[in-house]
Amino acid sequence: VGCFECCIKCLGGVPYASLVATILCFCGVALFCGCGHVALTGTVTILETHFSKVTSDHAMLTNVIQLMQYVIYGIASFFFLYGIILLAEGFYTTSAVKELHSEFKTTICGRCISGMFVFLTYILGVAWLGVFGFSAVPVFLFYNMWSTCATMRSPMANITNIDSICVDVRQYGIIPWNATPGKACGSTLGDICNSSEFYLSYHLYIVACAGAGATVIALIHFLMILSANWAYLKDASQMHAYQDIIKGIGQEKKKKRSDVDECLVSHLILSLCAAFPVE
Repeated sequence: VGCFECCIKCLGGVPYASLVATILCFCGVALFCGCGHVALTGTVTILETHFSKVTSDHAMLTNVIQLMQYVIYGIASFFFLYGIILLAEGFYTTSAVKELHSEFKTTICGRCISGMFVFLTYILGVAWLGVFGFSAVPVFLFYNMWSTCATMRSPMANITNIDSICVDVRQYGIIPWNATPGKACGSTLGDICNSSEFYLSYHLYIVACAGAGATVIALIHFLMILSANWAYLKDASQMHAYQDIIKGIGQEKKKKRSDVDECLVSHLILSLCAAFPVE
């Protein structure tokens, strides 16, 4: 029974909301970083093979993609640490709220740290909204190419000359206009859509976009939790201050009552001595 009660007590101190948000954040960041890294590598392979065969034409794009991959490493490391810190803060706040009527007292530093996490999580949430929107761009580009290939293969399209159907990636600003060939038409376009690099990169971009969306949801969840925890800590501090005041007033009244009792006893003794003088 004692072990069971101990387990129940331990489980009662777990911040389940923070735990769920942490797991969702880890999953979202892992999907975005892992799938995004592999998808970027596949994109470079497709561009070098079919759209820009001169290295100097896409040198800048290659450098940008490499930089983005390094940024992905940093994002993964940062959010792994940040998620653990927020989970620890959830444990701290849960303990503070559950020990509201005990000797546990929150400090000004603790409340300031909670407020700082609220602000930082808000900034990160806004930033990840931008990341989520940016991650939808390659999904849109690959979807356009995939839908064009699907149109060529469709018997309902009734296309007599498939070589007239082209996809020009130069119009998206990915590579410069002087890049050769810059576009893929007809059977070449069909070969690109049937390649494993295209299929894998397209679906990985979709998963990466979904991971970014999951991270946004996790940060919104964290923001609600942190805001509630900060309010709880503030109320706990005010409650402790109120209890200290009430306790001080009670002690002061008790001391005054004791002084009055002593005065009454002294006055009674003096009265008795006056009434019955000692001869």
